[in-house]
Amino acid sequence: MKVVMGLSGGMDSATLLGILLEQGYDVHCCIFYYGSKHNKWENIAAQSVFEFYFKQGFSITKYMMDISNIMKVFKSNLLLHCGDIPEGYYNDKSMSVTVVPERNFIFAGIMAGLAESIDANAIALGVHQGDHYIYPDCRKEFIKALDTAIFLSSNCKVEVLAPLINDNKITILKKGLECNPQVPYYLTRTCYKSQPVSCGKCGSCQERLEAFCELGIKDPIEYEGGQ
Repeated sequence: MKVVMGLSGGMDSATLLGILLEQGYDVHCCIFYYGSKHNKWENIAAQSVFEFYFKQGFSITKYMMDISNIMKVFKSNLLLHCGDIPEGYYNDKSMSVTVVPERNFIFAGIMAGLAESIDANAIALGVHQGDHYIYPDCRKEFIKALDTAIFLSSNCKVEVLAPLINDNKITILKKGLECNPQVPYYLTRTCYKSQPVSCGKCGSCQERLEAFCELGIKDPIEYEGGQ
């Protein structure tokens, strides 16, 4: 069975990919360039994760999607042309400035169009309940409505899968470590800042570090200041 998913290079999408491949799906990965501050670094991570599975003989295909021209008129501190990335915890009110309007809705629409074009039955998103505090397009209500909209707009050909929706970063990490092969978290990128080495201070980094700490495992990636 074919499925189209967004591969950002972060923990959630890498775990989603590992789970889908372990379940035997023919996975078609969309790697989006949309002009975010961390886009350059997360795209490198996404391609590294893709190559990890490709070299092991899994049925996997990638598509590079550049929609940065569209996002140039959007307002979000996550985008290159806007303000700074705040530091602090992920559910802090300050992190709301990193919301990119309709990001998952736009990504999902593009993936659904690709799914119809290649006769895939589903698109898969790595959204989860841990993101719902500040990101409206990661909430269960949104996913339910999105599934209905895409199913109807595709003439009942394409559905939306969100297998991590009831998880948080800790349970996602645990699932990835239980995959065969283990999800290569040492290749992933979580930091929101525009720098090659993860800052360890932004909300996204903090949430990642807390997940590894909770499971008693050292995060395998490098951090600014040697965290």
